[in-house]
Amino acid sequence: MPIPGTLHFCWIGPSLAWAHGFALLSAVARSGMDDVCLHHTDPLADGPVVRALAAAGVRFHHADAPALLLAAQETLGLDDALTRLYVRLQSPVQRADMLRAAILYLHGGVYMDVDTLTVAPLTPLLGASQFIGAERIVWPHWVYRSRSPLVWAKHLGLDVLRKGLRRAPGGWRGFRFVEGWYVPAVNNAVMGCVAGAPLLAAVLRAMAALPPDEPPGPYALGPDLYQALLEADPWPGLVVHEPACFYPLAPEISEHWFRPCRNAPAALGRVVRPETRVVHWYGSVRTKPYVARISPDYVRAHRRTQLYSALVTEILPDPSVRA
Repeated sequence: MPIPGTLHFCWIGPSLAWAHGFALLSAVARSGMDDVCLHHTDPLADGPVVRALAAAGVRFHHADAPALLLAAQETLGLDDALTRLYVRLQSPVQRADMLRAAILYLHGGVYMDVDTLTVAPLTPLLGASQFIGAERIVWPHWVYRSRSPLVWAKHLGLDVLRKGLRRAPGGWRGFRFVEGWYVPAVNNAVMGCVAGAPLLAAVLRAMAALPPDEPPGPYALGPDLYQALLEADPWPGLVVHEPACFYPLAPEISEHWFRPCRNAPAALGRVVRPETRVVHWYGSVRTKPYVARISPDYVRAHRRTQLYSALVTEILPDPSVRA
């Protein structure tokens, strides 16, 4: 049974920035999916972003998070551990980690974060029963447990190299030559499955089993949890896509989506690879200043000097965005 053709996004909060709107608009334009749905836990304030999404055909679903988690608990035969965990979480990111897992487990489809741009159809990925993508990282969880000075020295060196290439003009080009030195690990920013998929069932069970008196770490409900599950057991039918599919620029290096770039439209052909379907640009502390400034006018003004703006301009046919 193929993965359903619904593309899910989650949002916690009353307002959307244009950078997040472009994620959904690009999904409508390029994903080839039957339905693009934004699950929002708060009433959305009216504004140009919401109106643009409605005009493009995005479906809005006011998500009742406790009800979703209750349904997942009942289906899995769990007690109220998921709903209790959600209530005590303070981080919107971690709450979104729980919501995406419940939505995919209950309904199936593809989930995508709002710090993405869709560049190619997702429909060729729907033949698998479950899929997720890998990124290239410096600090896999097993390094922290290692007592080997050589292991620590290697990864400290990789961290310094990555920081240097993040800051260097055009450092993404240099990273291409060394990216094979970095460890591939899964990220749950883009993933898909049929309803009731074993991996998502295991994710929800693992969330429910977390100690109730300890706050989960920053990635304990996200990439670290998924990677630990994949390392612990084989998952028949699970497809793990290579980093180029969803993460063509690695964490930290992804800041180059927003740094100055000469002739950005021409450079896109080297950054976005033939196998790339989604660009995850890693909305984080480093990119927050850019997100606050992004708008159709900003994209138009920076389309030749910034990779992000060049990519938005290439994807979207909206004349308010294109030159």
